[in-house]
Amino acid sequence: MEFLAPFLLIAGILGLNGFKIDREYQRGVIFRLGRYQDTKGPGLYWIIPLVDQKMQLDIRTKTVDIAPQETVTADNVTIKVNAVLYYRIIDPNKAINKVESYSAAVYQAAMTTLRNVVGQNHLDDVLQKRDKINQAVQQIVDEISEPWGIDIERVEMKDVEIPTAMQRAMAKEAEALREKRARLIKAAAEQEASLKLAEASRLIMENPAALELRRLQMLTEIGAENNTSTIIMIPSDILNLAQKLTEKKS
Repeated sequence: MEFLAPFLLIAGILGLNGFKIDREYQRGVIFRLGRYQDTKGPGLYWIIPLVDQKMQLDIRTKTVDIAPQETVTADNVTIKVNAVLYYRIIDPNKAINKVESYSAAVYQAAMTTLRNVVGQNHLDDVLQKRDKINQAVQQIVDEISEPWGIDIERVEMKDVEIPTAMQRAMAKEAEALREKRARLIKAAAEQEASLKLAEASRLIMENPAALELRRLQMLTEIGAENNTSTIIMIPSDILNLAQKLTEKKS
């Protein structure tokens, strides 16, 4: 029994060493004598000491900052674009056994895809349709990384660096568009005013008394101001009527 005690102690220590604990966001990939056996976690589990080996992975969402990539757009403009990519591990077995370094592989795939997708679009689309480009990059990288047990959650372009000469040209174009819109608005206002004047002229021709009423209204408006004297204009129709009455009496 004295000889068995050390062996029992060693066996007990090894047995206790076989207990493993993984947090909620961790998974353990178990290899038995070099071959994939199982994926464990989260929580408490036991592996065979000296026979099983464990590789631990973090399955939380990770970010990849894609360094500025120089590319030529479909309309031959050289620009630099950077982005950020969000991904997570959905199959720890594939992430360990199908690719040497899943993080480096995802980065390279995202970098190459971003250049290719941006190069297939015109500069205006790159600036105005970022969501479309983000979705295209996400879909392509997701297809590439699916065999590695990786899920691409989101891709977002951050900055688009445009050559200085192109920035000046775009500023001039924007200014020209603003001037064009201003001229169109002014022309529309003048056209509307002309139509209203034509309508007013037609009404006056049909009813001459309306002109006299407008004159009286203008005089009233002038009198409402802080003037010391008021000029009264008698309508021509009233003067003509008074003249006729005077002639009849005489």
